[in-house]
Amino acid sequence: MVKRFDVHLVQLEPTRGSEIRKTRPCIIISPDEMHGLRTVIIAPMTTKGRTYPSRVPVKFQGENGFIVLDQIRTVDQERLVKKLGRISDPTGAAVLSVLQEMFSL
Repeated sequence: MVKRFDVHLVQLEPTRGSEIRKTRPCIIISPDEMHGLRTVIIAPMTTKGRTYPSRVPVKFQGENGFIVLDQIRTVDQERLVKKLGRISDPTGAAVLSVLQEMFSL
């Protein structure tokens, strides 16, 4: 059972254009109430890139990086390779705050 703010290794291929590629860590951002569906909403994580209003800084497994909320997507749960852990509560609150700001305009 997946939960909001869990971090999973997710197989993102195939992609197109500027979409984030490869199998990489992603956080689950869909609410737990939606997880009876076969799909989940995820946001990829990266250790590269730069600060941007839609990117939340994160430290996960000793590495600094970003949660890339400008690349959110819905994937089938079959793309979830394995659970890697969970982001902290303060980081989860920051994710929700940025999502609210992004979609309330």
